[in-house]
Amino acid sequence: MKFETLTIHKGNQITDKNCPVVQPITLSTTFEHGNEGGVLYTRASNPNRNSLEEVLAAMEKGADAAAFSSGNAAGTAVYQALEPGSHIVAPDDMYHGLHNSMIQLFAGVLEVTFVDMSDLEAVKNAIRPNTKLFWVESPSNPLLKITDIRAIAQLAKAQGAIMACDNTFATPVFQNPLDLGADIVMHSSTKYFGGHSDILGGALITKEKNTFWDKIRTVQRVGGAVPSPADCYWLTRSIRTLAYRMKGHAEHAMILAEFLLNHPGVEKVYYPGLKSHPGHAIAASQMSGFGGMVSFTVKGSAEDADRVVSKLKYFINATSLGGVESLIERRAAVEGPNTLTPQNLLRVSVGLEHTDDLLEDMDQALR
Repeated sequence: MKFETLTIHKGNQITDKNCPVVQPITLSTTFEHGNEGGVLYTRASNPNRNSLEEVLAAMEKGADAAAFSSGNAAGTAVYQALEPGSHIVAPDDMYHGLHNSMIQLFAGVLEVTFVDMSDLEAVKNAIRPNTKLFWVESPSNPLLKITDIRAIAQLAKAQGAIMACDNTFATPVFQNPLDLGADIVMHSSTKYFGGHSDILGGALITKEKNTFWDKIRTVQRVGGAVPSPADCYWLTRSIRTLAYRMKGHAEHAMILAEFLLNHPGVEKVYYPGLKSHPGHAIAASQMSGFGGMVSFTVKGSAEDADRVVSKLKYFINATSLGGVESLIERRAAVEGPNTLTPQNLLRVSVGLEHTDDLLEDMDQALR
């Protein structure tokens, strides 16, 4: 099946004798012993979660998938599966929630070195004898840095380490890290998979079922940070339109990025689809599209950036991304006092409104 077809059919497992066109929500927490599906208890498995995990694995071309209650829970499960004393090489520009998970929840248990993952020499210099995980985020959040996934995968293989890639910004519509050498792909399914800013979720997809994946499955089952049947149902439904929504997000993001590039009120634009982006060539070699996220710095201070946000009508000042509506925020204000993000940087999740309205609104705010 082509991508658009599998997103519609792979997550729709009909077991109801009435043969509904759409799989119903199975809310039961417990199931009769000896049933044909082998389902016992919803924390361990559920028909809706099984369907969601099947379509997730198919989209990322993986052997298996594990759904979690949030993106943070998914990423943290990878860290939990590592042996104590393991060393992680991670991006200096990455989602702050997973950054905080590394340094707060696993302080004294795991070692972490944060480097510019777009600089291959810096990554090589960060490797230690006990390096067990290379964590990649490409494009990164919020500076849209591009990491050469193939090159990092080769380093991980030579080290005998796991390479995991946060593919939230790109989605499998535009990038398949497992095809590029990654071992595990992570998603915050809250974002583009959900697509409407109303579902919380996370996911991990593995290239092969192995001992490390067994540990992740144990964390999922025993730890219990799993999505509800209803959340799995709504995620599976939203994934059906993912391919078409992403094409719109990427088209609109490129239009906005090119507009901002030439605007007198803008200092710098971060979008890998622009030829001026330092990672454009690598992005073009591993992505079929450049996603719906754009960041830019306003000429002036943090206060000037805040004023721009306050004047916008169609861009909502809110955290998160991937919904049909456009969102914007001054990212440094959200990330806190230790952030490396420029204080005058605005991160935009470009929505599916008409671009004429978006450009007019952005222009009046910047002026």
